[in-house]
Amino acid sequence: MNDRVSLSLEDAWSRLEAAVPAARPRIERVPVTEANGRVLAELVTARADSPPADNSAMDGFALNSKDVRTGQSLNVSQRIAAGTAPHALEPGTAARIFTGAVIPDGADSVVIQENCDFSDTQVTIREGLRAGANIRRRAGDISQGDVVVDAHTRLRPQEMGLILSAGVAEVAVYAPLRVGVIATGDELIDVTSLEGPDSGAPATGKIFESNSPMIAARLQDLGCVASRYRARDTKVDTISVLSRAIDENDMVLTIGGVSVGEEDHVQVALNHIGRTEFWKINIKPGKPFLFGTASGKPVMGLPGNPVSSFVTFHLFCTPFLQQLQGGRFTRPVRLPAVAGFSSDRVSDRVDHLRGRIVSYSPELVVEPVGTQSSSIQGALCAADVLIVIPVNTPVAVGQPLTVMLL
Repeated sequence: MNDRVSLSLEDAWSRLEAAVPAARPRIERVPVTEANGRVLAELVTARADSPPADNSAMDGFALNSKDVRTGQSLNVSQRIAAGTAPHALEPGTAARIFTGAVIPDGADSVVIQENCDFSDTQVTIREGLRAGANIRRRAGDISQGDVVVDAHTRLRPQEMGLILSAGVAEVAVYAPLRVGVIATGDELIDVTSLEGPDSGAPATGKIFESNSPMIAARLQDLGCVASRYRARDTKVDTISVLSRAIDENDMVLTIGGVSVGEEDHVQVALNHIGRTEFWKINIKPGKPFLFGTASGKPVMGLPGNPVSSFVTFHLFCTPFLQQLQGGRFTRPVRLPAVAGFSSDRVSDRVDHLRGRIVSYSPELVVEPVGTQSSSIQGALCAADVLIVIPVNTPVAVGQPLTVMLL
């Protein structure tokens, strides 16, 4: 490892993807209704057709289009609601039918009720008579035996609904990852430990700690089980806490202490019990991001400034964790946009401005929000994109840019 060389963003992604351990968490079976956010360990195949039978897409009248002419009156021979089993259609009649109800044998069309004049016993078709109209066909969505959802897919509510409609009640998913989050810094105070809801400003030299709860919440969003630790600004304590977190978790994230100052002990501690694979990425914010391993487990060191911590988690930890959980290494979504602002400021690192979309049509127009200091969290709250500014590049209004969705 050469500490003087900063990796490019693309190189960092490539190295992280290659470094994801091949071993996956244990597999467990859970009800589909409890699987939201979990990663499938095996593909899911349909146990039944969906829909299981031809059914009506609308409220109206089921009939045989070959037996009827527009303007003709028919007797209503039966009433079919969803959830009931119909009789075969009597020739020359119509069946009153409702959305989702099974199409009776002998019918090939549903005429919506808005195109009919009808009573409880008779119906006259004014228009809309066409074979196949308003019928949802059996297996139109899923056929028995079809692959419904591939393995390594993170389940969302829409996949859950699809799996349930295919007659599957349980799925095999990977167990949640245990991730330790170590906050470093003697200056940090846990505001929740103070007496009273409004305890005033922290003592001189102290700050309220917000990073580890923020990162733990992001981990929970990804379906991980997050445990928080605190390390004092000493080499001995950092080694001790890091060792304990490694023993108790599948992966460890540290926050702060990854630079080269006299009070930065994370990299020294990691190299004492494991090794650093790379350190420093040519980006702004977040240059001192660190990646290494200890006892075969991944360790990522996030910068201490809140915005840098959040941005590097978004860029690097999220795709890494997705694959470590059994999913796929998916880099942040990048979209073309144009600048709604101008700036003469340039950087020797790829800058990621916290920004917002100000127009969607005819193209995405973006502009920065708030102060771009890596310690200012308000801009992060107001942002919906990271605006990517290449190295040594001024920006003019209308200039093509790339943005990453947050």
